[in-house]
Amino acid sequence: MKRTTAQRATGIAALALTIPFGLAACGSDDSSSAATDSGSSSMKESPSDDMSSGMASDAGAQTFGPGCSAIPTSGGGSFDGMATEPVASAASANPLLKTLVAAVGKAGLVDTLNSADGLTVFAPTDDAFAKIPSKDLNAVLKDKATLTKILTHHVVAGQLDPAQVAGTQDTLAKDQITVEGDENGMTVDGAKVLCGNIPTANATVYVIDSVLMPS
Repeated sequence: MKRTTAQRATGIAALALTIPFGLAACGSDDSSSAATDSGSSSMKESPSDDMSSGMASDAGAQTFGPGCSAIPTSGGGSFDGMATEPVASAASANPLLKTLVAAVGKAGLVDTLNSADGLTVFAPTDDAFAKIPSKDLNAVLKDKATLTKILTHHVVAGQLDPAQVAGTQDTLAKDQITVEGDENGMTVDGAKVLCGNIPTANATVYVIDSVLMPS
């Protein structure tokens, strides 16, 4: 169910204030030792490999959208990699979000976003920022107050799945955005969701094709 208005307001206000087993061996002592060492090595590597495989499968299982194929299949910017990091750090590893990451850094929001307890972030791609005339974009990047307003306009309290995020949402900029559609096609104030429901350690990310501007 969608969070209540009171719960969401509390989350927004809080963020705004802080903007078994062993291996048996046989044979000589030397071979026994070698077998044990080999077994120990296998025991250390196998669970890790299994966990990584499971995480990769789980992290991308619920994502949707035509742009999900552009997400790297391995490394920090992959679904698996992003799932293990807080949202600002996760975004920094994704090659589609370089301009957004730079803007978040200029606004001084990295620690705020990384330390938040549950967010939904609408993340414009580099191509989305490229739609803005370079003169205007450079001016905004130099104006911290305006930049912060725009970036927080892309953030909602709570980790919302596609069913929960649909509708009118209160942003951390203390205004609203409207999300329409579902996994078969979703927009945010007209911007198309290219890849949605991407998990990070503390947020759910929806990659979008345009920068959202506060009214």
